[in-house]
Amino acid sequence: MAHGLNGKGLTEFLLNGSIDEINKLIQFIHPADILVAIRQYQGDKIKLFQKLSPNVIADIIDYADDEEKYKLLSIHSEMAQKEIIHEMSSDELVDLLESVSENEAQSIMVKMDKEDFDEVKELMTYPPDSAGGIMATEFISVKENMTIGETLTYLQKESPQAETSYYIYVIDENSLLKGVISLRDIVISSFHVKISDVMNSNAMSIPVDMDREEVGHIFEKYGFLTMPVVNESMQIIGIVTADDIMEILSDEHTEDLYRLAGLKEDEKVTGSLKDSVNSRLPWLFVNLLTAILAAATVSIFEGTIQKVVTLAVFMPIVAGMGGNAGTQTLTIIIRSIALGEIDAKNSKKILLKELGVGLFTGLAIGAAIAVLGYLWEKNVVFGVVIGTSMVLNMVVATISGFTVPLLLKKLKIDPALASAVFVTTVTDVLGFFFFLGLATLFLPLLL
Repeated sequence: MAHGLNGKGLTEFLLNGSIDEINKLIQFIHPADILVAIRQYQGDKIKLFQKLSPNVIADIIDYADDEEKYKLLSIHSEMAQKEIIHEMSSDELVDLLESVSENEAQSIMVKMDKEDFDEVKELMTYPPDSAGGIMATEFISVKENMTIGETLTYLQKESPQAETSYYIYVIDENSLLKGVISLRDIVISSFHVKISDVMNSNAMSIPVDMDREEVGHIFEKYGFLTMPVVNESMQIIGIVTADDIMEILSDEHTEDLYRLAGLKEDEKVTGSLKDSVNSRLPWLFVNLLTAILAAATVSIFEGTIQKVVTLAVFMPIVAGMGGNAGTQTLTIIIRSIALGEIDAKNSKKILLKELGVGLFTGLAIGAAIAVLGYLWEKNVVFGVVIGTSMVLNMVVATISGFTVPLLLKKLKIDPALASAVFVTTVTDVLGFFFFLGLATLFLPLLL
């Protein structure tokens, strides 16, 4: 942390430092560090804000979690709230409004000036999961016929209000995106040179209706800090920045992780008992139904198990290894779907590869368990039965791990939400069926 201030030291500085000292050093302290100090402070939190400027407070609120943004804003006076809201960018205000109740949203919107209100109202017409829903309208654009000198004068006036000034977007008289120029190119160019002579005319842009996950993949691929958002007429209407994308990708990864476990993505470890139970219980009932289906499969072969009791010992191994193999393939495929790495052209090749993985891993694990089965029962047929069952189940596991998420995606069901349940059901049911079915077929040789 800047100037050797730790959490406690920063708190003392905000409480006891003079306004001049704080204004001088606050630019060297990250808003996220101030937010940590605010969270840890047990006293009246407004005391930590009293000497901070509205733009600094706006930055702190932007780094807060959704559920605490409004709490941090509402502890200030009505007048202070208006000033803080005015300093927040349009996309930050939309995030804030979407995280609060309708009444709280109304109390925020009445404190906006007309310009902010109009911008936020327009942004909220776009779906939250689209490029339009995450873009900011505070960006810098210059005309292609401007000179470098005119551009520098313009930037000195407009940059403080912009979301970012790393890239300057070039437009024509109709606001159509014509190119992009970096701040570095502007600084090193002569004052009399026209923007059109030094700009990059191959500026990549994002359609306003593009899904935000796809936007994230573009940022990951090219490493951009910011990208322009355009409408159908190729007019630039906003920008998306890398910090927003990092937050979105983090949220998407967390959501997929929670859904794979059958949890709601909004469940918190610090949440209430009721919320956690409501989040987990429905999917546990779904898992119970699939477990009953597997048990029903076992019951069909009850007579076989009674005659060869050792079958009951090895059943969980066959089903468990199939489940593990299916989960491995499932994880890879869901991740590939999220990254857009699977399409109609390569899906067959990927399926064949996964089929090969299932076959070779199944042969290796099947051989090992076959030897163990033989040593356990001193019966070659028993070893062959369990080894063959293992191979079949692991092949089926990889096939189901590939096909289930793709099928769910085609049905417009989130693959991360339901795939694990179906894949586990397939590997359990078919694992028991292969093992006990083969055992029944060769029962005279097992006795």
